Amino acid sequence: MNKNSKVALVTGGSRGIGRNSAISLSKKGIDVIITYNNQKEKADEVVREIEANGARAVAIQLDVSDVSSFDSFVSKLSDVLKVKWNQEYFDFLINNAGISNHTPILKVTEEEFDNLMNIHFKGVFFLTQKLIPFIADNGGIVNTSTGMTRFTIPGSGVYSAMKGAVEVLTRYLAKELGARGIRVNTIAPGAINTEFSGSAYMENPGLKDFIGSQTALGRIGEASDIGGIVANLCTDEMGWVTGQCIEASGGMFL
Repeated sequence: MNKNSKVALVTGGSRGIGRNSAISLSKKGIDVIITYNNQKEKADEVVREIEANGARAVAIQLDVSDVSSFDSFVSKLSDVLKVKWNQEYFDFLINNAGISNHTPILKVTEEEFDNLMNIHFKGVFFLTQKLIPFIADNGGIVNTSTGMTRFTIPGSGVYSAMKGAVEVLTRYLAKELGARGIRVNTIAPGAINTEFSGSAYMENPGLKDFIGSQTALGRIGEASDIGGIVANLCTDEMGWVTGQCIEASGGMFL
């Protein structure tokens, strides 16, 4: 196996936590491939920022809800790895892409359920399955969950249930990939002040202050609170951590 550069793949890397994770990885000397769905300009901005940090970066379009597109994506990824890095493998997969949802269980439609399932669980499952052969030995996977698998907020039931499935999948992946030295962990953010849940904050002007009042560290989280943790999970210093769910919520609803 010809390995020269450490490379991470971050899905949904054009905004929010994905963007901050990609930039944080680059600051640790890890090159980054990000995916975006339709925000190409924002993705290109992230690539430029990473390159300004002295790392290499590429953005590739991917709709994580469309499993039928994954073979085409893997082919593009393979080409990018060969052209840009002269290697066949990458080291770290960060399954970050997602959408928020605040629909009460009684009002969730089948279409809404299926969309959340496709993005947050089915897409994560099958994309990871497709990419495992391209992850280098002793690499890692970081899956994204939510603090709402521990505490409950009305309206987040379906979203959080999908994330609960991801947490279980993480443990099984850790067990099945351990022989190759691949570590698999989950990061579970609390409430984060990004456009991901921007509509909820706009509709409820006092929500951020309420969240801060219920958080041990006294404020709502920022993307910069999470990206560094994701990047650290991709370092040798965290090499003995696998199969774990790390909640990063500032102590929300303790």
